[in-house]
Amino acid sequence: MQSGPCPGPVAQPKGVVAVKALAVILEKPEHLVLGEVDLSAPGDDDVVVDIAYSGISTGTERLLWSGRMPQFPGMGYPLVPGYESVGRVVRAGPGSGRAEGDFVFVPGARCFTDVRGLFGGAASRLVVPGKRTTRIPEALDDSAALLALAATARHARAASKPGDELIVGHGVLGRLLARLCVLEGGHPVVWETNPARAHGAQGYQVVDPARDTRTDYATIYDVSGDSGILDRLMMRLAHGGEIVLAGFYSGQLAFTFPAAFMREARMRVAAEWREEDLVAVKELVEDGRLPLDGLITHREPAMTAPAAYRTAFEDPSCLKMVLDWRTVA
Repeated sequence: MQSGPCPGPVAQPKGVVAVKALAVILEKPEHLVLGEVDLSAPGDDDVVVDIAYSGISTGTERLLWSGRMPQFPGMGYPLVPGYESVGRVVRAGPGSGRAEGDFVFVPGARCFTDVRGLFGGAASRLVVPGKRTTRIPEALDDSAALLALAATARHARAASKPGDELIVGHGVLGRLLARLCVLEGGHPVVWETNPARAHGAQGYQVVDPARDTRTDYATIYDVSGDSGILDRLMMRLAHGGEIVLAGFYSGQLAFTFPAAFMREARMRVAAEWREEDLVAVKELVEDGRLPLDGLITHREPAMTAPAAYRTAFEDPSCLKMVLDWRTVA
């Protein structure tokens, strides 16, 4: 995720009429509503975007919803979550670099005057600097909401070479990682303990970790968010191998030293994706090399957001939930 949190509500300039929007508001842990918010007035470098779709992250947003998000810059309730939004520019400032009618991807926003934006994308309308948006083909439709996760996957493996790769978790991020590995000539193995999520492999193998006896993976990507998994992963690593932490963790990470010492293990934290990651995966998606099919399993009107969030977090059959904002007045 690259959108970055908002440090707090933004003061509205005196005499400026506020722009209104409906937004998903986490008032406190496990209490989510759809409510009206005020947006900051757009400047010359800003665009106003009417959001068509926004995705629900089962990583960071689940932590915000449950109250388990570790102390993070800008953390606090009430807040607007979300960093996977797609919509149309309805106003473009002269310095924004965008034009009215552009269909764009928006990685969150900091435009709320009366609530926090962490990460601020789940709203019917957003005010955001034009340079933070990415122009995309309309044909991508709601699948464009997956671009943030695709960029995250690309960033996680940007320093890795195709080879003996293990991916822990067959959710959307794990599937995108696997598809990128295959695209680059790799033969990844994906661990998944939930039989309901074992389907949908495209050119790679999905196995239950209990049935995998390999201990020679050159690279292991963990996208599970399991804070207690490192010792298990160390035992599966080849000498000089690397563990890439690509999930988001609420608990303290720790491991016993001997296994890591014997393997001379390396560890890397894959943090925020960068603009070059988004540009790269957008090109792969546009030319058909990186398919996004089968990843969005649930779609709901934005007006049903409270129920949709519970489904996203509690229904194991839900890989990705997308909210449809097009009918919100």
